[in-house]
Formats: sequence, structure tokens, C-alpha cells
Amino acid sequence: MTDQILRELDEGLLTLRLNRPDKLNALSNAMYSRLAELFEAANEDPQVDVIVLTGSATCFTAGNDLEDFLDEPPTSLDAPVFRLMRAVLALDKPLIAAVAGPAIGIGTTVLLHCDQVLVTRDSKLRTPFVPLGVCPEFGASLLLPRLLGHARAAQLLLCSQLLTGEQAVQWGLATESFEDGAQCQAAAVKQARRLQQLPRDALRISKRLLKDAHRQELATTVERESLAFIERLQTPEAKAALQAMVKR
Repeated sequence: MTDQILRELDEGLLTLRLNRPDKLNALSNAMYSRLAELFEAANEDPQVDVIVLTGSATCFTAGNDLEDFLDEPPTSLDAPVFRLMRAVLALDKPLIAAVAGPAIGIGTTVLLHCDQVLVTRDSKLRTPFVPLGVCPEFGASLLLPRLLGHARAAQLLLCSQLLTGEQAVQWGLATESFEDGAQCQAAAVKQARRLQQLPRDALRISKRLLKDAHRQELATTVERESLAFIERLQTPEAKAALQAMVKR
């Protein structure tokens, strides 16, 4: 499993790369656990200045591995997926996402917690929680209305509207769009190197201050969403929707 999350540390720049091409980088429980470990360690590691989260040059992630979720659904807040969320929320080092192709479900909601989000023009962002019989997660029900207003947030969270990378930039969900994955990932590295030139402690304190105003409210929202998500997964409605999606 370890090769499904590639870790590369290069002169203070830590790249975490999703590497499960046969499943479009869909995230299993084991991958969530590994990512959580890596983020927790990175936050405490003095050798890590900036983190880049990415996938391949054509696919960020298809979201949850639905078969894995059906076999081992999260039943408590200690589940791997929720541990990952807490690790990202606690991060006070700059986090840059380089997104190419699909960014589905948590592949979109994780971007709300990144300091810079770089996408390809044809990236596909989508939060299909309602069609799957579940509910928003990772603070999306709080952050998206604040960022986009209620109507646009509802387009994403209720109507499951798909956004291209270009639209994500227009809506303010992404920083900049690029022609292809290679350009996008190169730009993420370039941005990370720029951040490395800045005073490290000032950078971390500034990120902390940016997050502090709503840190507790966000943590409470993530917990409330997570408990609702666990409950939804046990319903016949969600089980039928998930099983139908797996059979496609």
C-alpha cells in the first residue's frame, strides 16, 4: 500500500502524491491512514517547510473508494478519513494543491483547506454527496457558503454541479489554471519555492492567524458533518445509492 502514497522531501519541499492509477487515485481507508500519518509528521518535522498535495498529471482523485467504504464504513470519529481531516485542520505549514483531471468528493473539499489551489483548465471538481445518499463533509457546509454564497454552494452541495478548473478559478475555489498537469505541478513547485524564501516562523504564524478566527467553529462543523455522514452510511437510501454506483 505504501506506494499508493508517494512521499518526496526535496530541500524542505514535501510532495505527497496519490498514486493509485488503476482506481483513479480513489482513497481507501489505508490511504487515509497513511496520509494522516504523513501530514501529522510533516507538521512537526523541522525539515519540512511547505507541502504540495497532488496526484498524477491527469488525475487528482476520484474521491472515496466506494467498495472500501461499503466493506469498512467509518463508524466513529476515529476512522481514518476523519483522522486525515483533523491532521489537515491542524496543519500550520503552507499547503498547496496541484490538481489535474477529476477532483471528486473529498478531492474537492480538501481544496478548501489548502493555501493555494492550482488546477488544470479541464479539471473536474464535483461533490456528489446527495446523489450517493450521504451529506457534505470536511467543513464544506460551513466554508462553501461563506466563500461562494448560499446559491452557488447549493449548486455544488445539493445539485452536485460539476465545475471545470477554469470555473473553479472564476468562483474563487482555485488560484490559477493551467493547460495541463505537468504545467500545473511545475507551478506548484515554483510557488512552494517562493514561499520557502520567506521567514519561516512569520509564515507559520500568519497561516495560524488566518485560520484562528474560525478554527473552533470549523472543527465543530467537521465533527457534526462526520457524525451525520456516519449515520447516513447506515441508511438503506445511502447503501442502495452506493451499491448502484459500485455496479456501474
